[in-house]
Amino acid sequence: MFFDPLLGWFSLDMGIDLGTCNTLVCVRGQGIVLNEPSVVAVRKGTNVVIKNGVGLKAKEMLGKTPGNITAIRPLKDGVISDFEITQAMLTYFIQKVHGRRWMIKPRVVIAIPSGITAVEKQAVVQSAHQAQVRKVYLVKEPLASAIGANLPILEPHGSMIVDIGGGTTEVAIISLGDIAVSESIRVAGDNFDEAIINHMKRTYNLLIGEQFAEKIKIEIGSAAAVGAERTMEVRGRDMISGLPRKCIITSEEIRETLQEPIGKIVDAISHTLEHGEPELHADLVETGICLAGGGSLLRGIDKVIAQATGLPVRIADDPLTCVARGTSVYLENLEALKEHMESDEDGI
Repeated sequence: MFFDPLLGWFSLDMGIDLGTCNTLVCVRGQGIVLNEPSVVAVRKGTNVVIKNGVGLKAKEMLGKTPGNITAIRPLKDGVISDFEITQAMLTYFIQKVHGRRWMIKPRVVIAIPSGITAVEKQAVVQSAHQAQVRKVYLVKEPLASAIGANLPILEPHGSMIVDIGGGTTEVAIISLGDIAVSESIRVAGDNFDEAIINHMKRTYNLLIGEQFAEKIKIEIGSAAAVGAERTMEVRGRDMISGLPRKCIITSEEIRETLQEPIGKIVDAISHTLEHGEPELHADLVETGICLAGGGSLLRGIDKVIAQATGLPVRIADDPLTCVARGTSVYLENLEALKEHMESDEDGI
């Protein structure tokens, strides 16, 4: 915290990983103080958020709401798809972190996908200002993720990060504190879940929800054969009779189902490498690729990427929080790192 003479109050700066699946907030000197699903429950046909209708409580409502309530995810493919609901969600999270400091307007660092448009960037800035933020800094997710993964990005040495989030996969080669070459694709963890949902429809005529698809991915999903094959009981709605039904699926069939979205991620990595400078490639032979984001936890995905690229691949420590931890470092070094960020023009 620092004293701002313009406000006369102690300001609480924060970094925000505004993710498709989860929003993480970190505070200077405190680390991550909030980690909740990016889900909001509203009155159907309105943007009125119901009581306890943001974050963890709202996610529990997904697919289980009565007719007058809708649980939605206001971000899609890493960008804002519903401006008003995103604003309400940001306001709720910021106020939850601030507690009783209702008169304080913080400065925030928000991580954004490297491939978003100028209009999408402006939507992020406007949502933050509507949530009573004083100054907004935008930092590209690959940079924040690489810092959170403790890669030596400021050195004249190539480092490669692949952040597989919920809505986007960010691939970048970084050197001297900036991105040398990158690719951002809107294929990530949500597409893994969608592939599983579609498989259950086609193969078993069974309709399952997003949360159950995510459970299947976590429990028996894999990108490559890892250990003994497993089975799982899946419950849902029969698409023909409309009645509840269950069936047994195998880890092998789920692995086959996930090949298409995984293949697109591998292609993005290959394309990025193809456009890198030879000297950076020489560094990567030694340092390899670092995986971050929730998608990196899919069993065997590091092996698939290593086989496709011929480079060593490792998974970052606590990959789910790399971007948020990276924004925390930016917060602590705002003045030194401003040149690597974009800021709004109307903040103080």
